[in-house]
Amino acid sequence: MKTSLTQLSDDDLVRSYYAGNQDAFKELLDRHQEHVFRYILSIIKNESLANDFFQDTFVKAIFFIKQNRYVHNDRFVQWIMRIAHNIMMDYFRKEQLEVSIHHTEKSYDLLNNIRLADSPMEDMLIQLQSENEIRSMIKLLPKTQQEVVMMRFYQDLSFKEIADQTGVSINTALGRMRYALNNLRKLAERSLSI
Repeated sequence: MKTSLTQLSDDDLVRSYYAGNQDAFKELLDRHQEHVFRYILSIIKNESLANDFFQDTFVKAIFFIKQNRYVHNDRFVQWIMRIAHNIMMDYFRKEQLEVSIHHTEKSYDLLNNIRLADSPMEDMLIQLQSENEIRSMIKLLPKTQQEVVMMRFYQDLSFKEIADQTGVSINTALGRMRYALNNLRKLAERSLSI
């Protein structure tokens, strides 16, 4: 007796699609399209653009699956959301839509950044805007992450300039910033729970 596609795990559906079953991908799309689209729309705030990113996300997923680049670890949802996230970040970098950093004598709003707008954590981070609190949190980061944060937000260098000055690739500089922002979120959450 044949198993219904609705009873298969996401990973089994990916395997089935890779083997040529087009209906398996349709089932994955049916399962996750609402969640992925809501996530994209919550960041983009523009339905037309969100639709474009949504389509790009699943096209890229198809491309990766067909190249056998999906790692079967029961984390399809996280994987597809990461693809969506990366597509949006590429757009923001290309269009330079990053929210500007506000600098005044009294405070430095490092956390007013579009990359942090993808989670409810943003609300907690905004409460930690004073320069002393932010600098204290930055000092707790690994040295390579401290360096990229200081160069990007305090010296206003582009990621290309950071990569050139530190002798790493742009992707490495971007990765260090991503890890730094994730670590700052965790530190901010801990500070607020004390």
